[in-house]
Amino acid sequence: MVDEVIGNSVQIMKRQGNIINHKDRSPKSISPLSARLLDWYDHNARVLPWRSARGERADPYRVWLSEIMLQQTVVKAVIPYFETFVSTFPSVKHLAQADREDVLRLWAGLGYYSRARNLYACALMVVERHAGRFPDEVEALRALPGIGAYTAGAIAAIAFGKPEAAIDGNVERVVSRLDAIKTALPLSKPAIRARVEALIPNDRPGDFAQALMDLGATLCMPKNPRCDICPWTKTCKARAEGEPTLYPLKAPKVKKSQRYGAAFVARRNDGAVLVLTRPDKGLLGGMTGVPTTEWTASQPDEEALNAAMPFQAPWKKRAVPVTHVFTHFALSLDVYDAAIAQSKKAPPAHRWSSANGPEGEALPTLFRKVVAGGV
Repeated sequence: MVDEVIGNSVQIMKRQGNIINHKDRSPKSISPLSARLLDWYDHNARVLPWRSARGERADPYRVWLSEIMLQQTVVKAVIPYFETFVSTFPSVKHLAQADREDVLRLWAGLGYYSRARNLYACALMVVERHAGRFPDEVEALRALPGIGAYTAGAIAAIAFGKPEAAIDGNVERVVSRLDAIKTALPLSKPAIRARVEALIPNDRPGDFAQALMDLGATLCMPKNPRCDICPWTKTCKARAEGEPTLYPLKAPKVKKSQRYGAAFVARRNDGAVLVLTRPDKGLLGGMTGVPTTEWTASQPDEEALNAAMPFQAPWKKRAVPVTHVFTHFALSLDVYDAAIAQSKKAPPAHRWSSANGPEGEALPTLFRKVVAGGV
């Protein structure tokens, strides 16, 4: 049965024209687990806008862009951003030629804004140092801004057919359950990597990487895994134990700290809002925001409020603060609104958004919440 599955998988590879021979391997050298996974993938692969059609070489630009966007963000949320980006910037050269503010504006709402700054910096470096072509080796990819071990492995495998591991949270969960790994994350990462690297087939490393991602996203989910139709169900040790959702084991979560601050929304009678570009370094760096106090462990006092206030005005405090949760802390902002005459000039380092509101600005989700609902 195993030989039959392996043979079928190889025949499919040949029909698709996707075999990339880094080393000569006979069909029997492919792991039975890998063969079953690839056979499952051939019939169940997700259709995603950044994936190439069968038999076609993947576009490194689209692979890179999607992987950066997918970091800490679900596929459903990424798809509309990806489609907007590639229609606006169809290649890495187009992205490098763009104004950074336009890039940040299109990213606004996707979160983790250092990714957007690194995205732009990476595009510049690919054009300036690599003549607009992404390098195909993991070491060279990791030297680019914003590309870590996972993203480098994914690009090398999917776009260039290199037998490299691409290990994200989905893959960690799948492999932890497959082997019922008793060591908690993150200490189990080396064992997971070793297992994945041992399974990578030289002939279809890109499909294998995407198959593992799809397996974790569609069957081996955190809750209610579909073990009954999983291609690895007969080999999965966690399923054999009867409690696959116990894996992966994780260290106890550290409780998020709470921070407080105040924000000032000055709105002219034509709808324009007073905004500023935040410093590149720090949280929400390079993005557009409204004036705020520092975010600290205690409520801002009168001195902090006066220092952050852009100018004297009839500020009115909203009854309910705006709350937002970041990766490492939760934030509560008291919001002060003021209606301002259209003739009022913006103070230094500030500017008025376009009339009818700051829709065209690179406002992250936090400041979208803050601006909404004002006077």
